[in-house]
Amino acid sequence: MSLPVISINEADREKIDISRDIGKSCERYGFFIIKDHNLKISIIENVRNLSKEFFSLSLESKMKYHQVGGAGQRGYTPFGIEKAVNASSPDQKEFWHHGRSNWKKEYINTIPKNESVSEIENFDQTLNDLFKDLDFLGKRILTYISLYLNLSSDWFDKKINQGNSILRLIHYPPTDKKNNGLRAGPHEDINLITLLLGTQQEGLEILDQNNNWIPIKTSPNIIVCNVGDMLQRLTNKKLICQGDHMILQITREEIQAATTRYLERGGQIQQIDKVVGEPIFGDDLILTEDVLEMIEVQESDLW
Repeated sequence: MSLPVISINEADREKIDISRDIGKSCERYGFFIIKDHNLKISIIENVRNLSKEFFSLSLESKMKYHQVGGAGQRGYTPFGIEKAVNASSPDQKEFWHHGRSNWKKEYINTIPKNESVSEIENFDQTLNDLFKDLDFLGKRILTYISLYLNLSSDWFDKKINQGNSILRLIHYPPTDKKNNGLRAGPHEDINLITLLLGTQQEGLEILDQNNNWIPIKTSPNIIVCNVGDMLQRLTNKKLICQGDHMILQITREEIQAATTRYLERGGQIQQIDKVVGEPIFGDDLILTEDVLEMIEVQESDLW
């Protein structure tokens, strides 16, 4: 199995054709790969370089940016903390979370604030810039998905503008065979969609519908995208959420960047009216904050 690599260059392709290719891949695999996305590779590499600089700081310095009791929503999370559901060992990684900086007044006191790193010049602003670019790209991809579902192109817009989306910088250390666990254990994403910026490293595998793990080749010019649980529920499993993991395959360290798109708090995670079929998940109304609170409880149990 190989994932389709889809050009989203609207100068060469009709928007409806792009939406069809993305939608079909979401139905069949729960994943797709995009190219011609207009993100500047130089900005992405700049973020990776700044990330390497941060993760090279002493543990004492990095722990200044660890929000105790914050469930890892912002700032630094050290090794040995995050663990996939039902995993016996924690993931072999440390990471940094950065969110949006343009909150509406009603959210300012309820959403965790970004941490400001004093040791590295331009760290915060560079992350803000990449977050904005990825936020725009995520919105664009959801526009294609809306069209595929026969919805208005802006169906998701107001539902995601103030979503608690996250830019995640991940540091995987060189492989140590003495350590148990995967770099990232098997998991599904709870959000609408995830965008994983490509690298030249190997190790990413996705789960197909026959429960086989399939290796995915990546490169700096592509972005691997996947459907999250929220989108699967909204579409009554027309678009499927499949698992992925990062295996301990490579021997040198790796920095990855990914972003997740969430619905706003108060968003209703319920089958879209235009998606036909008997509701697989029942008629119970679930709000975005109900899901996020469940995540926070699960993650806080690991601290």
